[in-house]
Amino acid sequence: MDISAIFPFADEIGYIGLALVSFFGSLIPFVPLPSFIFLATMSAGDKFNIHYLVLISAITSTVAKQIIFLISYGGRKMMTDKTRARMKPFEKLVKKYGAAAAFVAAATPIPDDLIYVPLGLARYNPLRFFISTFVGKIVLSYVVVLMSHYFGMAYVEPILENVHDPTVVYIGFAVFAAIMTAAILLMLKLNWEKILGRFAPWTVKSDDES
Repeated sequence: MDISAIFPFADEIGYIGLALVSFFGSLIPFVPLPSFIFLATMSAGDKFNIHYLVLISAITSTVAKQIIFLISYGGRKMMTDKTRARMKPFEKLVKKYGAAAAFVAAATPIPDDLIYVPLGLARYNPLRFFISTFVGKIVLSYVVVLMSHYFGMAYVEPILENVHDPTVVYIGFAVFAAIMTAAILLMLKLNWEKILGRFAPWTVKSDDES
């Protein structure tokens, strides 16, 4: 299947389309891949300014991730006291390395919401989160754009060569999102005091002890 079959309307809707796909694709937890593919499709060739593409992608995706972060930030109020106590060591860990974690999650194609949701639950500084995420998204967007612009889509299309119906790709996105959502729910159930007590004992100490 040709990559353009997934987004056959890329050339027609232009920068506004990229902004919408990037924002809503990033707003849906754990499904960033469609926006990456859309960005790569628009970057191939010379029809669009690559720097505009990077800025649009980075800004809209960062705003979407900030919304997810703030929802998680407020969602802490809905956690039971037992879950909060269980998450406390993990919160200390992500707060200490929050900026670096947010940057790495944004600058790499990993499922970044696995990092952003815990940062929100830990009530990490929102401004630091935004800056770190935005810089990371700039880096990732430039990597995607430059590779597609100068090398074409040859590095992506072999993955889809045996796929003949784009519906299969869409279903794959949905399944992946469900798996990642289950991973977040599992994370809330884990005994972080026991896990981190072995590798980062400072996270299980009380504030008076640390």
